[in-house]
Amino acid sequence: MIHFKKHSGIYTLSTEQILNVPLEKAWGFFSAPENLQKITPSHMGFQITSDIDKKAYAGQIITYKVGILPGVKSNWVTEITQVNEQQFFIDEQRFGPYSMWHHEHWFEELPNGKTLMKDKISYKIPFGFLGHIAQSIFIKRQLKGIFEHRYSTLEKLFNGK
Repeated sequence: MIHFKKHSGIYTLSTEQILNVPLEKAWGFFSAPENLQKITPSHMGFQITSDIDKKAYAGQIITYKVGILPGVKSNWVTEITQVNEQQFFIDEQRFGPYSMWHHEHWFEELPNGKTLMKDKISYKIPFGFLGHIAQSIFIKRQLKGIFEHRYSTLEKLFNGK
């Protein structure tokens, strides 16, 4: 389930999904930056351009190239700002297509070896009024599609669906 909310010029996207794997396995997958490409739609041409030899840690800088529009690629730089092992990590955009991007990844151990994974993304779009129009026409739909793809990919990887 995907929810959008607007507050003070900032949009928030929230999702959650139950994974049929223990917390340790879910954490291991999501804290490995190279797995981000596996859950991003292929049409976006997502490519990590920095060296990523370690799991997520506070202060880690990760650089990407990603298609934001058909035929238009953008450089994107994020920093992992906080990590609390097997509970959450936060990445924030340092340079890229958004005025602000703050992505919280939360993990909660459930009974029977399952994990509840939650995402909360707070973002601001540049270009003022034009950015808000782009949000309603294009950006919201694009983000929803990315997270729907991610959901179905994780269902196949971890839930056998």
